[in-house]
Amino acid sequence: MQTILETAPVSNTALWAGRIMSGLIIIFMLFDSGIKLVPLDVVLQTSSELGLPASVGFARGLGILGLVCTILYALPQTSVLGAILLTGYMGGAIATQVRVGNPLFSHLLFGVYLGLILWGGLYLRDPRLRAILPFSR
Repeated sequence: MQTILETAPVSNTALWAGRIMSGLIIIFMLFDSGIKLVPLDVVLQTSSELGLPASVGFARGLGILGLVCTILYALPQTSVLGAILLTGYMGGAIATQVRVGNPLFSHLLFGVYLGLILWGGLYLRDPRLRAILPFSR
């Protein structure tokens, strides 16, 4: 049985594909957190439409939470913890979309799409994760 330390190295193609996928998530989440930290009027308006508090404090709280989770995901030492926390963050977004009855593919599953890219990128760039979740031998 192979241990985590004995995992085969990541190919350059897989490593770069993982970095690009993770980079897209990081860029998206930095943008998302940034517009909530400001917060832009569209953030407050959308919060109100979703039945969430349309306050600056609430928006900034979500922005800080998203930013912290994203930083944890971006750092190799804490990337798995960041992925777990971002998955929870996306789950909250999905639950909100379900509650207000938004369309399935464009709104509801958007968090699922992000989660798949998030975990796929991490899986491709982190041999420790592939050792824990081996899809093939």
